[in-house]
Amino acid sequence: MKNRILTFGIVLATVFSHAQKPLKPYGAVPSDAQLKWHEMEMYCIVHYGSATYTDKEWGYGDEDPALINPSNFDAQQIVSAAKAGGFKGIIVVAKHHDGLCLWPTETTDYSIKKSPWKNGKGDIIREYQKACEKLGMKMGIYCSPWDRNSPLYGTPAYVDMYRKQLQELYSHYGNLFTSWHDGANGGDGYYGNARETRKIDRATYYDWPATWAITRKMQPEAVIFGDVGPDVRWVGNEEGHAGETCWATYDPQAPEEGKIPSNGFTKYELGIEGTRNGRYWMPAECDVSLRPGWFYHAREDSRVKTPAELLDLYYKSVGRGANLDLGLSPNPQGQLNPEDIHSLHQFGTLLKQTFAVNLAEGAALQASNVRDNNLSQYGPQHLLDQDRYSYWATDDTVNTPQLTVTLPAEKTFNVIRLRENIKLGQRIEAFEVEAFLNRTWKKIASATSIGPNRLIRLPEKITTGKIRLTITRSPAAIALSDFGLYNEPVMMAKPLIRRNTEGRITLSSANATSTIYYTLDGSLPTLKSIRYRQPFTQPDNGIIKAISVNNGQQSEAAVLRFGPVKSGWKIMGPESGSTKYPAAYAIDDDPATFWNSGPVQPSSILPYLTIDTGRQQSINGITYLPRQDGNSDGMVSHYRIEVSNDGSHWLTASEGEFSNIKANPVEQQVSFKKPVSGRYLRFNAIRVVSGNGCTAAEIGVIP
Repeated sequence: MKNRILTFGIVLATVFSHAQKPLKPYGAVPSDAQLKWHEMEMYCIVHYGSATYTDKEWGYGDEDPALINPSNFDAQQIVSAAKAGGFKGIIVVAKHHDGLCLWPTETTDYSIKKSPWKNGKGDIIREYQKACEKLGMKMGIYCSPWDRNSPLYGTPAYVDMYRKQLQELYSHYGNLFTSWHDGANGGDGYYGNARETRKIDRATYYDWPATWAITRKMQPEAVIFGDVGPDVRWVGNEEGHAGETCWATYDPQAPEEGKIPSNGFTKYELGIEGTRNGRYWMPAECDVSLRPGWFYHAREDSRVKTPAELLDLYYKSVGRGANLDLGLSPNPQGQLNPEDIHSLHQFGTLLKQTFAVNLAEGAALQASNVRDNNLSQYGPQHLLDQDRYSYWATDDTVNTPQLTVTLPAEKTFNVIRLRENIKLGQRIEAFEVEAFLNRTWKKIASATSIGPNRLIRLPEKITTGKIRLTITRSPAAIALSDFGLYNEPVMMAKPLIRRNTEGRITLSSANATSTIYYTLDGSLPTLKSIRYRQPFTQPDNGIIKAISVNNGQQSEAAVLRFGPVKSGWKIMGPESGSTKYPAAYAIDDDPATFWNSGPVQPSSILPYLTIDTGRQQSINGITYLPRQDGNSDGMVSHYRIEVSNDGSHWLTASEGEFSNIKANPVEQQVSFKKPVSGRYLRFNAIRVVSGNGCTAAEIGVIP
């Protein structure tokens, strides 16, 4: 008996001596506030202010606060639409770059108190707070660091004022999930009628560590967003997508080695991907507007992103480990337009339908390795529970394990979801997925980073009863927390609308058996609309909407808004020095081509483009589409438009700026204060984003 006890004790001691230690975090890990932020996945940022009424993207700072007088402001309608879309919160733009405060601040007279809305007693931020509380949505705040109205901007006194504005917002509007700070800092403005350009060092002027200390103290649960964190980084574009590889960790370019950076030091090419094994947990936010612009413009009513387009952005942001921040633009009445509400509701429905059922539920899971053989704590069954932080883990020496998933029956799917327990860091670097098809294993997907979310959208639907996941690269034992298979609802592709320089319009569908219906009056097409049979000509400005119909299914509407044809237009000069980018490309109705003047000498003189439209006409404005190849060199930020009857004597019709054009290079529209009669048009580049030449993908007129 003594010998048996002794033998058992030796065996037990041997087992414990080889037991794995609990899994330690790998690299940087998220804070509690960042974990909650990751769990939100999506939220909206709401832009409403003086620019809503002036048809601009950025106010100059001299707009009258009396402009803010919505006839039917309804914060609950706006927040409710966001919630219906599956978004978990909203960020309210409390002050944009124009400096107009939408709450009754004590720091400046340039506020909602000077508005006739509610006789100067209104508080738009309070309205949003009440709506969020009623609907169970979280709220965040954006108070622009740049202030084009304040005469104090550029001095230490403004920083004090800005901090007091933050303190007011932090004190009076409940618990916030984020304090949002972008990188627009300094430039030309009104500045109390000074009308000048004021430059600041964006990294040092605000003393961000001291400013953010206010946030930490007053709103400890809020993550701080900035171009470079400190909690959430900008992805580097306003197109709503992260990189195919996207790390939640980041190593920004800091002014002093070893210190967390201030808002303004970034390697922009890294924002979209992050830094593998970066020092800071600083995940990416992908911001994009539901419309082309951030503020409401009536001309964009037909250009609201469709539910299918939003779903694609979801896969490219949330599905790559980032969060999606969607811009909403209330109209002058103070509500979202029906088009915006419809798109949000339908997108929310698509999300619910796609992710309602995990088709892997009930599957038998076989792992090649389980940490300590401890199935209850580290087994693969945790991949199918509802706990985001329970996980399948491997031994320290096993970092390329394999998981076989045997489904209860054959399933059809096109979406695969994986998640890591990010409380233990971002560990997995690469993986591949195979399906058992025709009695053999076939690779159907591979990807790199996982982190809080990885969604793989397959190019076609797969039907199988067995799936195999192989981790192909990981520097440490894995901690995988989720595995899911989902079947996206079938969606028909929108028809393609093309119009050439002669005004000839062609409609086509990806499915040759589809029938296309279209309208020319701006209304949504139905089965009673005009049926497309052959190309037709539309020489004047207008709008065409079209749908595809096949076997009872109907696509979303494709939309093309067009101006007068340019068949009679000619370039009068100057011509580009390069045959690769001729000036004719600026009027060829092809957004993929662009004119590039090339370098100009001396560099202080920027070029212009003179266009003969072929006839005398009444011109109400112009459109400018910047180059669409992702390069900002030669992109015009400040312009002057001239019109002439004879090509010799010129009248300045408008001059100004294309605000935010680098980050959001969409078509810009310049409306003249009154119509101007003329035949010749001159587009002058006063200032460009970068470089010393000028580029233009398309220039058009508004008749």
